[in-house]
Amino acid sequence: MTNNKRNIPHYSDQGQYPDSYYAASRNPKPDRPTLKQDINCETCIVGGGYSGLSTALHLTETDHDVVLLEGAQIGWGASGRNGGQIVNGLNASLQKIKKSYGDSTADFVGQLVTRGNKIIRRFIADYNIQCDLKEKNIFAAFNTSQMNDLIDTHELWESHGMHEREILDKQGIQQYVNTDAYIGGMIDHSGGHIHPLNLALGEAAAIEKNGGTIYENTLVVDIEYSDTGAKVITEFGTVTCQKIVLCGNAYLNKVIPKLTDRIMPVSTQIIATEPLGELADELIPSDVCVEDMRYILDYYRLSADKRMLFGGGSVYGGQDPADIKAKIRPNMIKIFPQLRDVQVDYAWSGNFALSFSRVPQMGQLHDRVLFAHGYSGHGVTGSHLFGQILADAINGKTKEFDTFAKVPWIPFPGGRSLRVPYSVMGSWWYALKDKTGL
Repeated sequence: MTNNKRNIPHYSDQGQYPDSYYAASRNPKPDRPTLKQDINCETCIVGGGYSGLSTALHLTETDHDVVLLEGAQIGWGASGRNGGQIVNGLNASLQKIKKSYGDSTADFVGQLVTRGNKIIRRFIADYNIQCDLKEKNIFAAFNTSQMNDLIDTHELWESHGMHEREILDKQGIQQYVNTDAYIGGMIDHSGGHIHPLNLALGEAAAIEKNGGTIYENTLVVDIEYSDTGAKVITEFGTVTCQKIVLCGNAYLNKVIPKLTDRIMPVSTQIIATEPLGELADELIPSDVCVEDMRYILDYYRLSADKRMLFGGGSVYGGQDPADIKAKIRPNMIKIFPQLRDVQVDYAWSGNFALSFSRVPQMGQLHDRVLFAHGYSGHGVTGSHLFGQILADAINGKTKEFDTFAKVPWIPFPGGRSLRVPYSVMGSWWYALKDKTGL
């Protein structure tokens, strides 16, 4: 047994899920224990979101002895609160990656960015995960500048052999989304959407089916490592292992200062209306999910019971807005005036981890300690991809891991103390560009 080695404040409210539509409609889950003893395993994974779950599930599929530690409950963070959109690609576009890191890195990323969605679909099929999988996603353009960006993106993705995307004019996008707000867009026929918390819960059950062990409400307070082994120290117990994989992302909670300084928590908000019945089919007759092309974007879709799930907004530093409904509802009404008088049943917020470059980071703190984080708001597919790459690295196939680990990370200008005000100023500039169409 061990006592707290460091004074790390808990990031959750007794590990309870937030009052979200996802929590209210989640599938049944077992009550998993808190770690209260000293144990041993081969690989210990810290974080019960998609990155940790994907890593653990891939490892248990190759007969590794895996223990996963989650400080709250499985999917408590962004993985159980997000928009549920299966969007191929990273936050940083291939154009930006090519400009910042060169052709070879862009070519490497271009070969990988659709794999995450395939991993999700395989998990759903192989383990019969009930998470309301639906097909296709749309990127929507408000103005000519955004439309030109989509056309350029389409051409670049085509050059990497990705042929599932189609440019839509105004009439074309209205066949999928019944609004006058957009001048066009691009549909990805290989995209889709899911109930994100139920996906996470299904993956956790699959890990246990394969022989892995999961502890919930187990707060990690420190890690130790040496040439002979590694140890994860929690509030009430320890895990001695050969490898540690850190997947805490926005909720790693200052346990590892070297990682805390690399990212910034940013909150985004979602509202869920009452069930809309036939009106839902009028608004999104195709039942696709949508995100627009603005820097501070809106994203939305229909739930399985025909609610409008509408999200957006950003608060740098991770604080929750005082009134989520008041912040998000006007954006929804701009797209769908028909929803002006509908009731909003749920409103919630959650943090994602923003990297300055908008490119996720993967690497090592030590030969025995690997990490991945910084999906910057596009983590549903990226986290599943990185989980596979992390598992491959532990299995000795390190080529993809080594390539990502070599991508230089860019610190926030001014360091940790100025990352929030700097990012806020940047968001003002990009918001101005969104409004003016520059």
